[in-house]
Amino acid sequence: MITITRKAVLAVLATVLATGVAACGGEEAATKLELSAALPDKVPSGATLRIGDPQIQAILGASGLDKELSDAGVTTEWANISGGPQSIQAFRADKLDCSSVADIPSLFAAWTGTSTKIVFQSVTLDPLDHPIYKLGVAPGVNVASLADLRGKKIAYSAGQAQGALVLRVLQKAGLSQKDVQLIELTSTGDSYVTALGTKAVDVAPIGAQNIKLYEAKYPGATSINTGIRDDASTLYCLTTAVEDADKAAALKVYVAIRTKALLWANDHPDEFAKAYYQDSQKLNEADAKAVVEINGDKGIPATWDNAIKRLQETADLLATEQKHDKLDVTTLVDRRFEKVQADTAGDRVVTGDAS
Repeated sequence: MITITRKAVLAVLATVLATGVAACGGEEAATKLELSAALPDKVPSGATLRIGDPQIQAILGASGLDKELSDAGVTTEWANISGGPQSIQAFRADKLDCSSVADIPSLFAAWTGTSTKIVFQSVTLDPLDHPIYKLGVAPGVNVASLADLRGKKIAYSAGQAQGALVLRVLQKAGLSQKDVQLIELTSTGDSYVTALGTKAVDVAPIGAQNIKLYEAKYPGATSINTGIRDDASTLYCLTTAVEDADKAAALKVYVAIRTKALLWANDHPDEFAKAYYQDSQKLNEADAKAVVEINGDKGIPATWDNAIKRLQETADLLATEQKHDKLDVTTLVDRRFEKVQADTAGDRVVTGDAS
C-alpha cells in the first residue's frame, strides 16, 4: 500500500502554485475576438503580424507607406512566402499569420483541415486583356485553340491555382479529364517552362509575364490565351489570427494600407517595377517595366459579392472533379474587412462586372 504523507501533498501544491505564478508572469494569452464582433480601432502596443506578402512589402518601402504602418503601431515580421503550398505549410507550423495568394489555397486549406479567412480581395482591371496565365505549348505541338487540347499531355497541380485553371479550361472547351492526359507536376520556379521545353508535357499554364522568355528560349514554342478570368488575388490569414483581438486590430490597419499600396503601384508603375521586379526579383529595367505592363493595373472591388460567386463556382468544380466535399465558401471570407478596403479606396473602387 502506498502512503501519501501530508508533507508530500504540500510539496505538490507548492509546485503547482509556483508553475501557475510563472505562467502568469510569462506571455499573456491573446484576447479572443468573436468573428461577429466589430474590428478593434486601436492597435495595442506590441501587436505583431507575421506576413508573407513580398510584393506589397516592396511597395510599402518604395512608397513610404511602411512608416504609416509603423506609426499606427503595427509591427511586421516579413516572410519570403507567397502561394498556397508554402503558406499552408507555414500555417500548420504556426510560423505565419497571413499570406498573399490567389483564391484556390483557401479552398485547399479548408479541405485539408487548416482554418483560414480571406481578409483582402483585389482584381485586375480588364482581366481578359491582362491574364495571369496563358497556356504554353511545347515546340512542335499543334495547339491553336482550346479544342486542340484533346489528347494532349497537360501539366496539372491539383492544389494550386494552375490546376484549377486547367479544369476550368477543360470545362470551357467541353472536354473532360478523360479526353486529355493530366500530368501531375507541382508548379515551382520554372518547372512548367522546363517541362514544356523538354516535351515532358504538351501544354502547361505559365505566367503571362514569362511567355516571351519561354518562346525565346525554346524555338518553336507557342502559347494561346485561355479566355478565362483568372485574376483572383487575396490575402488570407489563419482564423486564429483574426480571432486574436490584437492581430485583428493590426490587420485592419494593414488592409487599409495594403489598399493604398496597390493604388500607389497603379499610379507609379516605374517605381513599382524597380522596387519589386528589379531590386527584389533581379530583372533588368526593361523586363521589369514590361512585366508591370503585362500584369495590368489592380482594382479594389466595392463589394466582394462577385469574387465570392466566382470562388463558389470554382469550389463546386473542384469538388466534382477532384472528389472533395462540397464547401460553402462564405465560411472562408471575413467580410468585416470588405468595408475597410472600400472606404480606403473611396471613389476608386471598381463595380459591376469589373469587380
